Amino acid sequence: MRKSILKSLKPDIIVEMLDMAVAFENWNKVMERADMLYQCVQSFHEERQEYRLKGVPAPHINIERPLVYYYGFSHLMRGMAHQKMGQVDQARACIDQYAELGWLEDLDEVGMLVVQEFRHKALVNRYALEIEAGQVQLLEEFVNFLLEHPEEGLAGLKVITEAAVRHRWQIDRLLHVFEDQMQGIGKDDGSSNNDNMYHYCYQRALYEHWMGRPQEAMEFILQAIWLANKLGMDRYFIRCTALLESLREEATAEQIGRYRVMLEGMK
Repeated sequence: MRKSILKSLKPDIIVEMLDMAVAFENWNKVMERADMLYQCVQSFHEERQEYRLKGVPAPHINIERPLVYYYGFSHLMRGMAHQKMGQVDQARACIDQYAELGWLEDLDEVGMLVVQEFRHKALVNRYALEIEAGQVQLLEEFVNFLLEHPEEGLAGLKVITEAAVRHRWQIDRLLHVFEDQMQGIGKDDGSSNNDNMYHYCYQRALYEHWMGRPQEAMEFILQAIWLANKLGMDRYFIRCTALLESLREEATAEQIGRYRVMLEGMK
């Protein structure tokens, strides 16, 4: 892409476009937008270096966050896309790139905080990537990490249950310990929190179903349906109702009644 075109792009608009692509789980589009964001901020960085070599101040760039944020976010989103598409090695390489962003010149205090935030994200996402890839020996270590960083608890719980479903791990003991320490998670109305809570409930329903506990699975799928409706995500809702119908014969009358009441309230 030509530098003149790149300079006309707005990094914050591309970030919004990336968020939208992630919401629709369009991973090819995420990859495309992440590359666009990287090229855009790289053109800004190169321009700053040119002005620095000339010994004159660089023009002001109208962006909402420090430049280093957009570097980190582009690598983060590209890594997410690779991970979702099962490209583990490429995802690892992306994590390495946003794990250390301190190479960028003239980082102020706010910029250094951004560097530290992405370093933390890289640590969390390395655990998630390896556990999703089947590294069961990391489970205890990851749970201990999450207990020390409760703000990561819900997203981590989602990772653990999804991996357990995929690899057929029995994790009842870990879930019990983890959930005891995470009381109150998922109670606020933040959309990101609700999204994580939805995915956790859906995966937990699959796990309980596999473990032969259909009524427990129903409880989680009912909660997932409520969250899918709250998020306004039709494909989540359809996915949940398909699973619920497979559990219907083993559900209690009370659970089916709650499901009907829930559907009536959604009309």
